[in-house]
Amino acid sequence: MDENKNFIEGEKIEEVTNNTKTKETNSFSSPNVKSNYRPVSEFTVKSKKDGDSSFVKNILTSFVCGVLGSALVIGTCFGVPSIKKAIIGNNLSSSNNTNFSNTYTGVNTDLISLKEYSETGVGVASKILPSVVGITVEFPVNSIFGRGTSTTTGEGSGIIISEDGYILTNNHIVSSSSSSSYYTVGDASKVTVYLFNDKTPYDATIIGTDEQTDLAVIKIEKEGLTAAELGDSDSVQVGEFSMAAGNPLGMQSSISSGTISAVNRDVQADGKTYTLIQTDAAINAGNSGGALVNSKGQVIGINTLKLSGTGIEGMGFAIPINSAKPIYEQLIEYKKVKRPYIGIGGRDLSEELAKANNLVVGIYITSIEEFSAAEKAGLKIGDVIIEADGTSIKTMNELNEIKNKHAIGDSMKIKINRNGSEKEIELTLQEQ
Repeated sequence: MDENKNFIEGEKIEEVTNNTKTKETNSFSSPNVKSNYRPVSEFTVKSKKDGDSSFVKNILTSFVCGVLGSALVIGTCFGVPSIKKAIIGNNLSSSNNTNFSNTYTGVNTDLISLKEYSETGVGVASKILPSVVGITVEFPVNSIFGRGTSTTTGEGSGIIISEDGYILTNNHIVSSSSSSSYYTVGDASKVTVYLFNDKTPYDATIIGTDEQTDLAVIKIEKEGLTAAELGDSDSVQVGEFSMAAGNPLGMQSSISSGTISAVNRDVQADGKTYTLIQTDAAINAGNSGGALVNSKGQVIGINTLKLSGTGIEGMGFAIPINSAKPIYEQLIEYKKVKRPYIGIGGRDLSEELAKANNLVVGIYITSIEEFSAAEKAGLKIGDVIIEADGTSIKTMNELNEIKNKHAIGDSMKIKINRNGSEKEIELTLQEQ
C-alpha cells in the first residue's frame, strides 16, 4: 500500500448516457416529427360516436372539481397567517435546522455576550479608582565616596480608608531603610500623595509602620475623601473576578483584571512567611499598596508581592483585608502594633544541622533580652524549643504563629530540650 495515500479507493461510478433515440409518433404532432419526450399523462378523447360521452363528462367534472377544491383549500389556508406559518414556517425552520446541524455537527455556535462582564469591569473601576492614590517617597542616601548626602525616590500606591485622610499602604514603600558596602539608605524624608484625577501633590505624614505584616498607615490633611469599601477576604473563592488598582510604573490610576488563583497561599519573602491571596491580575512595580477588589468593587486585599523571572507570568499576591484591618486600626490608635512578646532570638535547626551539632530539631535560642518574658521564665541560650502549647514546632515562624494567637498577658507553655533532657516551661507574654 502506498503510505502517501490517506484515503480508501471506492467503486468508480460511471455516468451512462442513453443516446438511443426512440422513433415514435406523437398523436398531437405531425407524423413526420420525431421526439424523445412523452407527456406526463395522456388523455384519449373519444367522439360521441363511441357512446361514452357521459362517462367522459363525469371524469372531466370530477377532475376539474378536485382541482378547484384543492385550490380553494390551499388559498384559504394561506390566507390565515397561523396556518401559513404552520405549513411553511415550521418546515423552513426544520429544514434550516437540519442543514445547520449537518454542517456544524458537535459544535456549539451559540454566541456568549460579554456585555455584563464588561459592564462589571467598568463599574468596579469607577468605584475603586477614586479611593486609590499614588505615592512618591524620597529617601536620603549616604555614599562611602564622600560626596555628601543625596536622595533617591520610590513609588507605590495606597488605599484611602477614611474620609479625613488616612491611607493604607505597604511598609516597604515608606520604610525602605537599608545599607550595603557602598551606601546607606535612611528612613523616608518626604512622602507625597496624588489623588485620583488631581495633580496636586499632598504632603503625607507616616502614622505607623509594621515590618512584620508589611503594612503602614500615612495621612494627608484633607477632608471629604472617598474611602474604599472593604469586603470580606475570608469569603473569597478561587476563580472569582478580581481587579488590581494602583500606580504601576508611575502610571497613576491603572487597573488590571483577572481571577483569584488561590487563597491562604503561604509565601516566603525577606525571611518572613505571609499568608496571601494569589491572583493572575497583572501586578507590577508601583502596584504595591494598591487595592485588590472583587466584582462589587470591595477591597479584599492589599497588593504586595509578585513572582517574576523567566517563564513566570500572572503570579501576584495580596494581603487579605481581614488580616490587615486589626493592624491598621492599631497603627492609627497606637502608632504601632501591640503584640505579645517572648524576648528571644533563635535559629531554626534542620535535621542535618541538628545532627551535625548533636542537637534536636527545633528552635535554637541564640539570645535572650533582659527583663523579657523568656528571661523571667528561666529560658537559657542553647535551649532548643520543640513544642508550643502542645504543638510540635521546628521554626520561628511556627512559634510566632502560635504566640500571635495570644493576647498580651496570656500564659503560654513551651517545651524545650536542654542538654538532651526535655523540660516544660510556662511564661507570661509581655508587650513588645
